[in-house]
Amino acid sequence: MRRESRLGGGQNRIDQQHSRGKYTARERLERLMDEGTFHELDPFVTHRITDFGLGDRRPLGDAVVTGYGKVEGRQVFAFAKDFTVMGGSLSEVVSQKICKVMDLAAKAGCPVVGLNDSGGARIQEGALSLAAYGDIFLLNTLYSGVVPQITVIVGPAAGGAVYSPAITDFIFMVKEIGQMYITGPDVIRAVTEECINEVRHLLSYLPGNNVDDPPLDPADDPADRREPDLRYLVPEEPGRPYDMRDVVYKVVDHEEFMEVHQTFAPNIIVGFARMNGRPPARFVRFCDCFNIPLVTFVDVPGFLPGVTQEYGGIIRHGAKLIFAYAEATVPKVSVITRKAYGGAYIVMSSKHLRSDVNLAWPGAEIAVMGAEGAVNIIYRDEISKSENPDQTRQELIDDYKDRFTTPYIAAGRGFLDDVIDPAETRPQIIRALEMLQTKSDTMPPKKHGNIPL
Repeated sequence: MRRESRLGGGQNRIDQQHSRGKYTARERLERLMDEGTFHELDPFVTHRITDFGLGDRRPLGDAVVTGYGKVEGRQVFAFAKDFTVMGGSLSEVVSQKICKVMDLAAKAGCPVVGLNDSGGARIQEGALSLAAYGDIFLLNTLYSGVVPQITVIVGPAAGGAVYSPAITDFIFMVKEIGQMYITGPDVIRAVTEECINEVRHLLSYLPGNNVDDPPLDPADDPADRREPDLRYLVPEEPGRPYDMRDVVYKVVDHEEFMEVHQTFAPNIIVGFARMNGRPPARFVRFCDCFNIPLVTFVDVPGFLPGVTQEYGGIIRHGAKLIFAYAEATVPKVSVITRKAYGGAYIVMSSKHLRSDVNLAWPGAEIAVMGAEGAVNIIYRDEISKSENPDQTRQELIDDYKDRFTTPYIAAGRGFLDDVIDPAETRPQIIRALEMLQTKSDTMPPKKHGNIPL
């Protein structure tokens, strides 16, 4: 009986899964967890429907494998939809198993990982399968901000199966897994393995729950390491681009940075790294939920203009970022590397939104707008009447920068805590984070804020 429970939909279905280059649910969980640590729960549970063509087919465990194990020595709960059993469809029993493991994860204060390979709701169960989705959605919502929730899309995610992942904190997807007929099985297995390894990597940065501190790594990258190359990274020409990742890599431990949302809104970079063994990050609400300090590098010329942006809700989306930074109570450190103009300066973890330590490089500019645009507005008449308009404009631009945009103006008002040598960026951030280890901040008593969604 125990042997049969490990076969899911039977050996033929397992062989079919392998022929498509896909792992079974149990194989995926064994690869997610440290070797030999996965412990299965509810392996003998069966569905309760005997008509609509199902007859007496009641595979043990139904269409999901649930349990717990260790990832890099830390406890993690997980479930994996079993496509070999009725296409991984969601039944009442499948939902009960998933909800049980989510409840256990919340009680134990551990992350929960869901591996999704499902054709959607089980048609034969009708309203029961719909109610089953609702039970999962409720726990996704209630445990949001309590324990990290991670989804891995390793096959189809159809119908109601898409909504639970949408509520979780992070979604990983195996590349091209939905087009298995194009790529050979060996390639699909390789990218699946890579995806699961990325999940393990992410978990290494996260605490188990919302009251734990993030895990520490040995701090063997010197905290006082200087990076003189940073002095020359920002081009002298204000419109010439550079890669902010170069700043991040030189500042964090061992140049190790796990970027997330890489292909979404590529004009901002977010991800996880460690500083002196501790993990800071840049995306705000998740980090605030799980006690992860926020480090923000700022080079922003303002909000992107245009009718398309206005109709797309740029005001609402900018307000979300204001709300998130202002609400966050974790340690917040920011470094302005070049430009911080207009409302975008305020939004990006400014002192006015309760940021704790705000630094800038000497060449940084803080202003309502760039000097060129400001001079063209303020001194339009003077430039037009000049015998040499280009020379006059440049003189006025240089004067405007000296008088209004240098970081020393903001520092003189206390909006910046210091203007630093770029080479000292890493030790300055680490020093600030160490000072803020015991930070305690609160919000006014209320049920919750009303973030502009």
